[in-house]
Amino acid sequence: MKPALLFLSHRIPFPPNKGDKIRSFHLLKYLSEHYRVYLGAFIDDAEDWQYREQVREYCEDCCFVRLNQRRARLKSLFGLITGEPLTLPYFFSAALARWTRSVTTEQGIQRAVIYSAAMAQYVSGTELPIERKLIDFVDIDSDKWRQYSARKRWPMSWIYRREAKRLLAYERHVAADFDASLFVSSAEAGMFQRLAPEVASKTGFYNNGVNVDYFSPDTDLVTPYSPQDKVLVFTGAMDYWPNEDAVCWFAEQVFPSLKKVDSSLKLYIVGSNPTETVQSLEKISGVCVTGRVLDVRPYLKFAAAAVAPMRVARGIQNKVLEAMAMAKPVIVTPQALEGIAAEHGQDVLVADDEAALGALVEQVLAGQFSSIGKTAREKVTRDFSWDDNLPNVTSWLEYGRGSVSGGTDHEV
Repeated sequence: MKPALLFLSHRIPFPPNKGDKIRSFHLLKYLSEHYRVYLGAFIDDAEDWQYREQVREYCEDCCFVRLNQRRARLKSLFGLITGEPLTLPYFFSAALARWTRSVTTEQGIQRAVIYSAAMAQYVSGTELPIERKLIDFVDIDSDKWRQYSARKRWPMSWIYRREAKRLLAYERHVAADFDASLFVSSAEAGMFQRLAPEVASKTGFYNNGVNVDYFSPDTDLVTPYSPQDKVLVFTGAMDYWPNEDAVCWFAEQVFPSLKKVDSSLKLYIVGSNPTETVQSLEKISGVCVTGRVLDVRPYLKFAAAAVAPMRVARGIQNKVLEAMAMAKPVIVTPQALEGIAAEHGQDVLVADDEAALGALVEQVLAGQFSSIGKTAREKVTRDFSWDDNLPNVTSWLEYGRGSVSGGTDHEV
C-alpha cells in the first residue's frame, strides 16, 4: 500500500488555468501516483466549486473550505495586533485546522507537502505525528510584497513593506522547521539561500513544466480574430495586480505609438476577472479585453506575438512558457524572464523600456526573428517537462536532497 501523505494548498489545484494552479495540479497528480493523498485546500472562486469531483479522483479524502476574500481581508488585520504577517490570518480556517489534526492522527500520516507559505501554519510547530515535511514556497512571496511597496502610495506602501519584512521572517522560520524547501527555479532558490543562509543546505527547486502536446502550434484551432487584424496578446489572470500593472503600462505607454504606425494592430488582453482598471483600457483604440476564455491557445496561435511586459514579478511566468510552446515570438521585460534560461534574439525578445519594447514589436511585425518561435518551442520542450522535473519533489521529501533533473544537490 502506498504511504499516506497530507497535501495542503492555499487554492484548489484545479483547473490548471493559471500559474499557481498549474503547478499545484501537476504536483497533486504526481504525488497521487506515489502516495495516498489527503488534500486540504481553500476555494476562493465560485467557479471552482464545480471541480471538486475531478480533484477527488486523485485523493483519498479532501477538505475544501470556502474563502470569502472580503472577510479574509478583514481577518488579516488581526496581524497588525498580533505582529504576524497579514497573510497568516487571511488563510487561517479553524475548520481546516480541525480536519488536518483529525486526518493526520487517524490515518497516521507521517509525510506532508505544503504548497505556499501561508499553509505551513497548519503543521509547523504542532504536535502532529508528521516525520517528513516539505514546503513548496513556489516564489518568495515576501519579496513580491517588497516590490509592491515600491509602486504603491502610503498607507499601502507601509503595509506592504511591513508584510515583506514579517513574511520573510516567517518564511525563514518555516524553512528551518521543515525538512526541505523548494522553489520554482534555481534563481528563486538561490535568492532565498542568500536571504536565509542558515537553511541553504536544504533549499532546492523544481522547474515548472508545459504540456507541449496540448500547447502545440500544430493543433487545429479556429482563429478568434478578424482576418485583417495583426494581434499582440497578453494572457493571465487579470485580477492579479502585477498583470494589471503590466498591461496598463504597455497599453498606455507603448501600444498607442505602435497603433499610429499600423492601424490594423490590436492588443488582446486575455484572462479571467479583469478589474475595472483593466476593462477601462478598451477606451484605447485597438485594445480588446476578453475576460475568461475556455481555451487560450487560439489567442496565442493566431497572434503575431505574445507580450509579457512585467514590471513586478517573482518566479516563472507560465504565460511566457505557454507562448513559447506555441512557437510564438514572445516579447518580455527582464522581470518576466526570471527562471527561464532563454537567450535574447534566439528564444525570446527582451527589452526593459517603452522605446525598446516598441522597437521589438515593429521588428517582429516586419518579419524579423522569423525562426524564433521554433527555437522557443524547442527550449520549452527540452527544459520544462513535468515528467523530468517532478521526481525532484519525492527525492527531497524522502531523502533530503535533490535529483539531477529539475534541481541540484544542495547547490543552486
